[in-house]
Amino acid sequence: MLSDADVDNKIPTQGLRYADASDSEYYILLTKDKKPICRTRCLNPPEHLPHHWNVNDIVPTSKIILDGMSHCFLSPAPECSRDHNEWRRFLIYLQGRDMVAIAKFKFWEFYILPPNQTSNFTNIRVAYKMEKTRNASNGRGHGESGRSCQVVRPTATKANINDSPTLPVNIVKETVSREYACIQAGPLEKNFVRADPSYLQTLGQAHSGWIFGAIAELVDNSRDAKATKLEISIESIYFKKAGKDIPMLSIIDDGHGMTHQDVVRMTYFGHKQPDADDPNRIGRFGVGFKTGAMRLGKDALVLTQTADSRSIAFLSQSLNQGKDNLEIPIVSYYRKGQFMELDTVVQSEATAKYNLKSIKEFSPFNKYLIGEKAGLFQDKCTGTQIYIWNLDQWGSNYCLEWDNGLNGGSSFHQGDILIRSRRIRSRPGQISQKVPLDHSLRSYLEVIFLVPRMKIYVQGSLVRSRPLAKSLNKTCVETGIIMGKSAHLTLGRCQLEWEQMNCGIFLYWHGRLIEAYKRVGGMIHNGDTGRGVIGVIDDEGNGLVWVHNNKQGFLDCEPYARLEEWLGKVADEYWDNKFDSLNVVKDGALYKPDQEWVQCNKCRKWRMLDPGFDTKSLPVEWFCYMKPFEGLCDLPEQKVDAGVVTVSAKRTGYDSRENSLPFEGIATIKVEDMSSDSIGLSRMAEDSSPLKRIRRGLPRACKKV
Repeated sequence: MLSDADVDNKIPTQGLRYADASDSEYYILLTKDKKPICRTRCLNPPEHLPHHWNVNDIVPTSKIILDGMSHCFLSPAPECSRDHNEWRRFLIYLQGRDMVAIAKFKFWEFYILPPNQTSNFTNIRVAYKMEKTRNASNGRGHGESGRSCQVVRPTATKANINDSPTLPVNIVKETVSREYACIQAGPLEKNFVRADPSYLQTLGQAHSGWIFGAIAELVDNSRDAKATKLEISIESIYFKKAGKDIPMLSIIDDGHGMTHQDVVRMTYFGHKQPDADDPNRIGRFGVGFKTGAMRLGKDALVLTQTADSRSIAFLSQSLNQGKDNLEIPIVSYYRKGQFMELDTVVQSEATAKYNLKSIKEFSPFNKYLIGEKAGLFQDKCTGTQIYIWNLDQWGSNYCLEWDNGLNGGSSFHQGDILIRSRRIRSRPGQISQKVPLDHSLRSYLEVIFLVPRMKIYVQGSLVRSRPLAKSLNKTCVETGIIMGKSAHLTLGRCQLEWEQMNCGIFLYWHGRLIEAYKRVGGMIHNGDTGRGVIGVIDDEGNGLVWVHNNKQGFLDCEPYARLEEWLGKVADEYWDNKFDSLNVVKDGALYKPDQEWVQCNKCRKWRMLDPGFDTKSLPVEWFCYMKPFEGLCDLPEQKVDAGVVTVSAKRTGYDSRENSLPFEGIATIKVEDMSSDSIGLSRMAEDSSPLKRIRRGLPRACKKV
């Protein structure tokens, strides 16, 4: 603490203009809750200093960090004896309780420090800071110091002054009118939002209908970070504060990681949407991490690393319980040779120590566990690790349940993360109760991306992606014009969905699944209509339709309504012309895909196999050099020519050679040209032999009465 005698020697010079003839009359009205305390004079005011300071909060000095802040000094300039008495009582209150008064105005924050015991209350030191936009080039700021004063207010309330018997505030008509005149003459005040910690729980309700939507938000972030590998698992870890082992969900990717500025931006509650619609990017609203993490659990820790930095961020409901403003501790490091050193450009050492202490107190992470997880990055590898605990509950158990599968990486029973309730999502016309992707994370991640490239592991075993558009029988591609925008729909029949009595359209946005099994047209009104028929459509950034911020549905607007109408018409015509009149030869018939595809585990390219090849004979991890492709990863990925569809034969499940058409009968069909005024179906080759429809259930003679 500076004494009054040290004022002349300790006043900082940078960024301040000293008192001169004009500054001698620079008065400031100091108030508490809009009630005047005293008029003061600033001895060395900075540029654009506000004339009115209202004390918003009072906290203990042990709860603030003043490193790197500038200072000015206040002296009393009372207009009456009341001002002089209130000034002394105010400072005696701060001195006796070792408290700091905080006043905020626009981008300014002032911290009125308590006087020392020998002070005569004539010159009071005030620390201040002004928030400015930092230069984020190269991941580190320059210019205005990035060190900030972090304030924790677990005990600070408005009653600290008004309810204290040692500091009563008496208002008379004269002072009220003087205060009103000063406020009217002062600069315009703006209101800024403060986030109550309960808002974290509110954010999690964005995915209250389906918890896998929360996991999908974190998967989207990994894809946007250009990750090639993503691991999702739930494991038990000892939590000292709880005194027992608790489950913790981990999501680890090898993407490009985040700098300190990126981490801070991640904690923002939304950001400005970019003007350009990037079809290769899913993240759009700036709330995905918060809504996803807070739906899955109460507490989340992020550990991220780039080539030159490493950061830790802690988003926690437990830490902020009982506080009046949201606190998100962040600690950042920078690379120095082979080691990571504390980055004092973006934070002070005291701030970093305080944040680390908060993380260790309210999380299972101590310095050893943090070091162990940081070791997963290896050398100069980049990526992001997210750990979530205090998971959401379903009754007395957790909402999620997990199975590690069989040891040894067996493909017979692989690990999975499941929704405990096993409830089927509500869809108009849905009658089937066999929809695995509604409650199985592995099944959902198989089809989450239209063109899967990233290797995803669930509970330690690889998810075998299932590109729907490549796994259909009697494939047909339709093109339509909806409100001036083109739409491309791929239709076909899927054996797996036939067996599970499912059907509908899978709607993707930027290559990410938004709606699954959306029934359109006659599928809504008849459970058997369209059985096994699957459609795939993607909005490839053409702005046809827009998604909700939880990415689990589309906005209800005219383009979407027109799209639904068009999908229903095309799907009904496809069913009527191709399958409604088609009879089944016998029980157990299989509808194999028109082409068989397999994905290389190294280059992640899809390879087309010969017709009739049994993909079940392939290993879980298949590479290009293996049979039947026996090629190199450098070879380009095969593609079916636009407008050309290959129609395969229909085969039975027990002896396909006896009941199927010869492969020489496969036809190549060209899709008809379409105009905006007409919607036509692609001409496809029909099987020449008529088949008999099999009636299910009891004979009419045996019908129950």
